[in-house]
Amino acid sequence: MPEHDAPPEAPTRWLFTGQLGSLFDDGGRILLIEAKSLISGRPIHRAKAHLLLSAMRHRARELGDRCAYHRVDSYDEALAARTEAGFDNADLEVIDPTSYAARRFVRNVGCRILVSRGFVTDESVFREWADARKPGSRILLEDFYRTVRERTGLLMEGDQPVGGQWNYDHDNRAAPPKNAVTLGLPDPWWPTEDDIDDEVRSDLDRWQAEGSVTLVGADGPRRFAVTEAEATLALDDFVESRLGDFGPFEDATLTGDWTMAHSLLSAPLNLGLLDPRAVVERVAAEHANGNAPLASVEGFVRQVAGWRDYVWHLYWYLGEGYTAGNNALEAHEPLPEAFTTLTPDAIEANCLHHAIDGVREHGWAHHIQRLMVLGNWALQRGYDPKALNDWFVDMFVDGTPWVMPANVVGMSQHADGGIVATKPYASGGAYINRMTDYCGGCRFSPKKRLGEDACPFTAGYWAFLDRNQARLATNHRMAQPLAGLRGLADREAVVAQERERPPL
Repeated sequence: MPEHDAPPEAPTRWLFTGQLGSLFDDGGRILLIEAKSLISGRPIHRAKAHLLLSAMRHRARELGDRCAYHRVDSYDEALAARTEAGFDNADLEVIDPTSYAARRFVRNVGCRILVSRGFVTDESVFREWADARKPGSRILLEDFYRTVRERTGLLMEGDQPVGGQWNYDHDNRAAPPKNAVTLGLPDPWWPTEDDIDDEVRSDLDRWQAEGSVTLVGADGPRRFAVTEAEATLALDDFVESRLGDFGPFEDATLTGDWTMAHSLLSAPLNLGLLDPRAVVERVAAEHANGNAPLASVEGFVRQVAGWRDYVWHLYWYLGEGYTAGNNALEAHEPLPEAFTTLTPDAIEANCLHHAIDGVREHGWAHHIQRLMVLGNWALQRGYDPKALNDWFVDMFVDGTPWVMPANVVGMSQHADGGIVATKPYASGGAYINRMTDYCGGCRFSPKKRLGEDACPFTAGYWAFLDRNQARLATNHRMAQPLAGLRGLADREAVVAQERERPPL
């Protein structure tokens, strides 16, 4: 891999880790900087560190002599080396990167800034739409999603949605098949590691031994795409083998099936290896051609063109202080060691044990495990929302500074008081029992809230409501749960029991 620039005849495009696909390459010279600081600030999942480095190194190999590739401790070091070699950093151009910190940095450097790419809706389009909302009205996903469909023509027949409905979420809530171990689908397509992956693994081993990085989680084989070619194969495999089952089992979980019918495309999308507009158009075409049910196709389109774009735009629209500045439920408990070290052995609740173990093994979990197991547990126990947000960024292969705030601080932890979600996503063990097979092998009973076999989610739900009754009193969607709390005959005993429950 070249380590030095040649005198440029045109601006050099500096690409970041979220910009590694052809969508971000207009054919000129490329600068890639592999800065160890990217993975050394906080403990990070080994699978994520591996993915980031492998993706950058693979892209540099693909670009060949067009790419100047620098392996350094920090971005400053690479830019200083360019200056010493006689280059003016003003010749650099940057597609606006994907975090506040990165955007500040490139502006301080003095790069030419190009408009961001990699999303279905441009930043200016979203801001114009959001600013035009009536004063005091909420910026709802469903409203935004409809405008995306209308503007792009995705799943539209003229000015009406295909099938007559905008949203088929009610059709996508099937419980897992009874007595099933897996959904019975073929194994997903997996990448084959190569010499670059071997080199990355060796470097991570050395850096961890030196103490310059702190890695947690299993060192399993790489499971996510790091090149555009690999990402295209992963997309093809999802469309051909799992898209039809994605919709109905979107919220279901089986202990023996960690992927279920999910696409596994979030990581390559966030690396910039796929154009999301092309992805949703490909999936929409499957319904148009009679190859996939509308509920599955609409659910996927809503996740990518709707929710993914929505949380990206909210990251910028709500401001840099959103994550640290919102704690509406006054949650301050530190994350337990089982979370920070990904060690599930001491966790007795079967669902939480498997969720943490899955993150340890893969650096990934599907959205119901994130929201209704990991997030629900943290919400009930009052974990600090910013610390939880950082944990999701660091422990998940698809975790980025822009993707997690609305998901974690907003939707999962209700720390923003209702900007993203109208009510807290708290639930007892009944939901987990209905949508998973976890409860059958657990020593706790989802039906019990008191006693040695009381489910910590069921009991924790009532303890959460008790602790936050005053804060949630004005939320009309919480009126019924709070009425149930007031009528709970054993309320004091349940709250006292959960107060004494040992931490993880």
